[in-house]
Amino acid sequence: MPSFAKSNGRLVPGREERHSPGVIATLVEEFVIHVRHERGQSANTQRTYASLLGRFATWADAQKLASARDVGVNHLMQFLEHERQRRMEGPSAGKAAASQRLSSASVYLQVAALRAFFRFCQAEGFTPENPTENLTLPRRWKRLPKSLTTAEIECLLQPPLGADPSALCDHAVLEVAYASGLRLAELRGLRLEQLHLESGFINVIGKGNKERVVPVGRQAVAALNHYLGAGRPHLVKPRSPGTVFLTQRGTAFAHVTLWLRIKQCVARAGIRRNVTPHMLRHSFATHLMEHGADLRVIQELLGHASIATTEVYTHVAGTRLREVHKRFHPRV
Repeated sequence: MPSFAKSNGRLVPGREERHSPGVIATLVEEFVIHVRHERGQSANTQRTYASLLGRFATWADAQKLASARDVGVNHLMQFLEHERQRRMEGPSAGKAAASQRLSSASVYLQVAALRAFFRFCQAEGFTPENPTENLTLPRRWKRLPKSLTTAEIECLLQPPLGADPSALCDHAVLEVAYASGLRLAELRGLRLEQLHLESGFINVIGKGNKERVVPVGRQAVAALNHYLGAGRPHLVKPRSPGTVFLTQRGTAFAHVTLWLRIKQCVARAGIRRNVTPHMLRHSFATHLMEHGADLRVIQELLGHASIATTEVYTHVAGTRLREVHKRFHPRV
């Protein structure tokens, strides 16, 4: 067993750390706990770190690297080369995908995870220096976000004909997603006490447990009020949580369940594109940009930590405006 002592609930390296197998795997577990409890990262981020760093811990153990102190930049380069040569895994990979190497985006995530992990190790005294300091992130091509057209949004947001509770719930989800640009996890976790519909806004708990205030449009408020009055009371069960949106069983939506419900709504609206729930968020931002909204305002509404993340929408809006100009200007 690795030699660690407990100090205020934290792991402290013991004298025999250098000779204990599996120490790096134990440190990875400690890092994931740190990410969850002290940095407040989302469950998806925790799973990503655990998966990426778990592969590194397995590789390091095979290389007889007994502790984080033994890892140098040369080892990291060897591991990354090992990752580049690794084939895609899992039942969803298929024969074609199994013959492909990992993308540069996947390697980018691996480097980012290693840098975060070794910064933690250095800060906690598990290693005297950070071997990733001179490890640069590979260039990552940014994909322009895809959004729905105004006509597609109008089709998707048509009110349901009947008063079926699930249909009212679906309609309210779509209205809020487009009106406020919420992430899928933020929609799932939205609670009744976060709604301030009389004032026209909601409190959103975003990534890293950061709270932001987002306005809700008139039509979204109407859809929410209709659902809360005529739909949700019929979905509530004795043990239902306080989340706004509930399944037919009276439970909060799982990630995949809400994803599928939105996809079903898209199909019923007659939209033949591969629409993802995140495209509603992209549509929210793109349409604001096209109508002259300030980039900093869009950043605040989306909850982006960096303006650089929001700047991608300037390229989307610029491309679309050039297309419109070319199509309709008489002297082009």
